[in-house]
Amino acid sequence: MTAIEQQVPWYPHVTVAAIAQHHGKYLMVKERILGKSMLNQPAGHVEEHETLQEATVRECLEETGWRFEPEGLVGIYYMRNPSGISYLRFAYCGTLLEPVENHEIDAQIEEVLWLDRTTLEENRDNLRNQIVLKCIDDFESGKRLPNDAVFQTVQAS
Repeated sequence: MTAIEQQVPWYPHVTVAAIAQHHGKYLMVKERILGKSMLNQPAGHVEEHETLQEATVRECLEETGWRFEPEGLVGIYYMRNPSGISYLRFAYCGTLLEPVENHEIDAQIEEVLWLDRTTLEENRDNLRNQIVLKCIDDFESGKRLPNDAVFQTVQAS
């Protein structure tokens, strides 16, 4: 281990994901990651001074153009990818309220899609990671915690 590696503290990257279902299909995005098209829920990193739910609402809007209302926490997922980066994902299910007209979607998003569970399974190799299907499985099994299951306080400095 080099001196630089020893100085960088380990921490998980905290992310959120929005799970929205309509007529048996899930709101998904096709995003370009390291030059490859991947499928994912609308998801991303929590920013400073926002709650997990606020981050979920923001990410869904930024990636799909839809306003999202979180209704429950489906699960908390921990993953360490092959490059050694760890992620802690909070997946919220909820309702899509309305699309925002003329909203500019994030540049890495290639397409906003509605896909059923079977199609996602058939495209397993194109999923961002294995957590994508795990979130769907947990949603379909009825796993839910109320929004206040995670205590959050955000204090601006």
